[in-house]
Amino acid sequence: MPFTRINSKMVEAHIAPGQRVFSQRGAMLAYRGPVTFTPSITGGQGGVMSMIGRRVANEATPLMTVEVPVGPGGPGGTPPGSVMFGHGGHHIHTVDLTGETLYVEADRLLAFDGSLRQGTMFMGSQGGVMGVIRGQVTGQGLFTTTLAGKGSVAFMAHGGVIELPITARGPVHVDPQAYVAHHGDVRNKLTTALGWREMVGRGSGEAFQLELSGNGTVYVQASEEKL
Repeated sequence: MPFTRINSKMVEAHIAPGQRVFSQRGAMLAYRGPVTFTPSITGGQGGVMSMIGRRVANEATPLMTVEVPVGPGGPGGTPPGSVMFGHGGHHIHTVDLTGETLYVEADRLLAFDGSLRQGTMFMGSQGGVMGVIRGQVTGQGLFTTTLAGKGSVAFMAHGGVIELPITARGPVHVDPQAYVAHHGDVRNKLTTALGWREMVGRGSGEAFQLELSGNGTVYVQASEEKL
């Protein structure tokens, strides 16, 4: 169930009977058909333990379940529905997963296919101590949300998103505040470029960078502003 782009700040999901989408609460702009909206207690298909992990990690962004229930006449007797999503005037980027895992900051998620498995990953498990420092320095969570399987994801960013390939030719360095998401066989760590200018307060303010290496893609927003 791919999302249809309406413009840079709105997408539409076409939902067949029996299908579901999870979205941020308050992200629905308009809808057609017999669509229902209910709060999602567990927040996707990660189950109760995933929900607890996200709350401990301060990643418990409120979600709602958006679906078209199958009526008494079966799927053939229930018309499909469509829902338009957007939030805060942010730019929206969509990714179609074909079995891989997407790592994305929880507050960036706008909506995602209900068939995807949602979980939480501790950033320190990839970046070690520096992964923990990344969370403290950047103000982003020490944990990040994971979405795995086959389905579509729509996430938000300031000023649009650029996709940067990560290859064996060398790592990609990203401002931690501009990082939005990544997927693939990617390792991350926080690096420093601390010199005498930073020591005397005359630096660029970009003493820390997120280094990503391996093979995959990183999504970078055109801003250092948080959502």
